[in-house]
Amino acid sequence: MSEHRYILEPYKGMNTRYHCPICRQRERTFVRYIDTETGEYIDPSVGRCNRESNCGYHYTPKQYFQDNNISFDSPQHKAHNKPNVVTPQQKPVSLIPAEVFKASLKRYETNHFVMFLIGLFGIEVTNELISRYFIASSEYWNGATVFWQVDAHGKVRTGKIMLYNPITGKRVKEPFNHINWAHKTLKQPDFVLKQCLFGEHLLRDKRKPIALVESEKTAVIASVYLPQFIWLAVGSLTNLNVEKCSILKGRTVTLFPDLNCFDKWSNKAKELSQLAIFTVSDLLERKANETERKQGFDLADYLIKLDYREFALPEPLLTEQPSAVQSLVEKINFEQIEPTYHFNKPAKLKSESWEQDIIEIERFFTGITIPIQSIKLNPYTITNVSLFIESHFATVKANNGKRTFLPYLNRLQELKQCIITNYN
Repeated sequence: MSEHRYILEPYKGMNTRYHCPICRQRERTFVRYIDTETGEYIDPSVGRCNRESNCGYHYTPKQYFQDNNISFDSPQHKAHNKPNVVTPQQKPVSLIPAEVFKASLKRYETNHFVMFLIGLFGIEVTNELISRYFIASSEYWNGATVFWQVDAHGKVRTGKIMLYNPITGKRVKEPFNHINWAHKTLKQPDFVLKQCLFGEHLLRDKRKPIALVESEKTAVIASVYLPQFIWLAVGSLTNLNVEKCSILKGRTVTLFPDLNCFDKWSNKAKELSQLAIFTVSDLLERKANETERKQGFDLADYLIKLDYREFALPEPLLTEQPSAVQSLVEKINFEQIEPTYHFNKPAKLKSESWEQDIIEIERFFTGITIPIQSIKLNPYTITNVSLFIESHFATVKANNGKRTFLPYLNRLQELKQCIITNYN
């Protein structure tokens, strides 16, 4: 016998789980309270939703009896009579405070994901991506990035905090998976979360079709290569559902699943077919080799192998946006719950001098015997090491401080370390 009379019903298969009366998801995520003395449910509304995305609904037996003026000693309580049943009102969706959002739009010089973007695209394009997607920085981990979820009305629902390797662009998963949520760091116990699609604010542009991927990083990168789409991210496959995708109603949507996920995304597309015109791209399934399949490549992994400048761009990366979601190049007005806030533009990234790095690396190479054999420097092989060093030094000296050419300096540093490790 339980020490509590009323408990959440223990799991005995899906027949003991129900549809939440608030979020009403297709999946059964609602657990009802039972009376341990009788084994009966109290009321269909009394229970807790166990959704991963935190629906926030939890209606306890105590709240139910109070709302219906039933005392614990009354016959109604003992018999579970339920006159004048009151269904609790859904709490309003919580938003990220304006000052928190605004404070994150800086420190890009130490933001690892921004560093990676600069290595791919240079400062100008990276600044445009920062403005378009409100890419932000977090002090939660040194170098961390915040991907804000800004809805179609300009309201900031939450932000995903992630840490990346600034050179490879891969997520940092050791010694633990570096991922957290902005709303959790605020430590507001009554925060009512309702996520939206990453990039949803861009849907104010009605002219373009939609491209939907899983990760925020992929959406940002793919928008440079294929700007004819509005690129959004669901964050995880569980978010590819009716609630999150209802904003896409009537639009034309192409899904770009990660490798080995084509069938799952195809099934999701069928489930959502009443909302919009969905197609599923099999690009990666057709192009991937066995190694890439084992690594679970996504679209960004495939695209960054290519030079984005070779893609035919039908228009500039950033087009004029409606006033509610303008680029942060200008002051913008977010339609937050009162009061209305105004956010300033993020600081532009500045060039820096690599003079000391160049001197140190050049001193190293002039003081050693340059290997004549080929050297493997992932993801390529250097067949003429001397020519490689000469051409790279010429490039970094001519473009000192221009972040577009930072990969050349990085490769010289990688080659230096490779020689120290394997040839000394």
